[in-house]
Amino acid sequence: MTGMAARTARAIAVISAMALAGQAWAQDALGPVTHLPLPRFVSMKSAEGNVRRGPSLSHRIDWVYRLKDLPLKITAEYGHWRRVEDRDGLGGWVHYSLLSGVRTAMVEEDEMALLMKPVEGAPENARLRRGVVARVERCAPDWCRLRADGYRGWAPKSALWGVEPAEVFE
Repeated sequence: MTGMAARTARAIAVISAMALAGQAWAQDALGPVTHLPLPRFVSMKSAEGNVRRGPSLSHRIDWVYRLKDLPLKITAEYGHWRRVEDRDGLGGWVHYSLLSGVRTAMVEEDEMALLMKPVEGAPENARLRRGVVARVERCAPDWCRLRADGYRGWAPKSALWGVEPAEVFE
């Protein structure tokens, strides 16, 4: 096979894998590499990570994420690469070594109370502003227990990006 034919074959394989991964996402399936659910939430492991146009080092860097613990949604897998989306729906391909399974969420409201108990009207521990990233310790049907800047408390899921509405975990 000539160099051009080999590159074309690789490009077709990548496009096919991306199409299959997209199809798997639409079906709420398991990732072909990790066998973990797609889509799923993860976070940035490092304070800086390149976001590429495709799943390899030869693809152009479209931008760089510069926030440790940034919550991201994995929508596809290809080898050591994961296609991710941020809260604005933007994304691309990042190397799996830049991602962590530690769950985080981003505050979506202008200002949100961190409550002592998962009930409306409970006493407040702190107030978090839009864009604050917090660690998610656990989630009940309508609430998540968060940790941010030394404070712990409960927040309604509807005020967060980084957890699914029906997601429950300890």
